[in-house]
Amino acid sequence: MIQVKNALQLAAMRDAGRITGEALLAAREALREGMTTYELDKVVHDYIVRAGAKPSFLGYYDFPASACISINDEVIHGIPSKKRVIRAGDIVKIDVGAYYKGFHGDAARTIAVGEVAPVAQKLIEVTRESFFRGVAAMAVGNRIGDIGHAIDSYVVENGFSTVKRYIGHGVGAQLHEQPDVPNFGTPGRGTRLCSGMTLAIEPMVNVGAQDVDDGADGWTVTTSDHSLSSHYENTVALVGDKVEIFTLIDPQF
Repeated sequence: MIQVKNALQLAAMRDAGRITGEALLAAREALREGMTTYELDKVVHDYIVRAGAKPSFLGYYDFPASACISINDEVIHGIPSKKRVIRAGDIVKIDVGAYYKGFHGDAARTIAVGEVAPVAQKLIEVTRESFFRGVAAMAVGNRIGDIGHAIDSYVVENGFSTVKRYIGHGVGAQLHEQPDVPNFGTPGRGTRLCSGMTLAIEPMVNVGAQDVDDGADGWTVTTSDHSLSSHYENTVALVGDKVEIFTLIDPQF
């Protein structure tokens, strides 16, 4: 069942979204060549806790960290490690959730470490823009398929592929709620959008094919052809005839 939020619930979600977005900003400021993904996860964890919230991911289905940190051909769900060192030229995906006063925020970014290959930079930019193409399709009376079609069309136009095995979702009192929000779709098909819906829209985009594999650790997802992958996500609400992005603190990030 889709949980449509009222004004008080949306206000609480704004706070959870703000903390989530700020935790990502803290991670961006801390990220540097030579640090471990464990150290980066600690930055996220400490920021969320200082803000009076709880890391949504920590312990979620026994996930052992506060952020999913995935590098290069890792798509999502990378487990932070004291042994994984971030190198110049890497593209680092940081996925963060914060639970505050009964509601979750959920957001992710892909960050280039130093100078990266031109195709990597383009991938990051296209993934980010595909999110905003999807958001532009959000309107009362439109459908989930309109969002996915807008994302996938833009990705394909730019020569990349959209991961189809993993998708976005509703978000609120639960980290994952209905409806499913695929990053592909048919215009005019799927769940109808209405005011009060809150979604985590999160395109995952590959340089190569769309296919992905599950890692031996039970969490980390990689591209099957080991091509680079990028991820961009925000918690978004449809409020009346307007779209609000709760986790977007820096409009350029």
